[in-house]
Amino acid sequence: MGYSKVNVHELEPAGRGGAVRFVRRELDLLAFGINWFELAPNAEGHQHNEQDSGQEEVNVIVRGSGTYVIEGEEVPIREGDIFRFDPDTTRGPKAGPEGLTMVAVGAPRGSYEPRGPF
Repeated sequence: MGYSKVNVHELEPAGRGGAVRFVRRELDLLAFGINWFELAPNAEGHQHNEQDSGQEEVNVIVRGSGTYVIEGEEVPIREGDIFRFDPDTTRGPKAGPEGLTMVAVGAPRGSYEPRGPF
């Protein structure tokens, strides 16, 4: 089959506190990781880095607000923000009073070869 499809609202909540929907697994995606996160109001996400996996990660804030604790510094988050993290950067989201929804995409550094002017 040339494509796969999943609706995030039909995926079972998993991970710490049921905050993650494992999109990559459901799509049987092999080129990069992608997951959907929903943090409840005022909830703290997992502090982590990707040093062991070597993945560079991008987080797209879909809804809500809060802060990202990046290497101990609190950085404000709002809808529409896009963060890029080096593999060894420790970070973790904290949702604001309305909660926080984000999409995380990751792949090992150097696995992408830019093509053209895009």
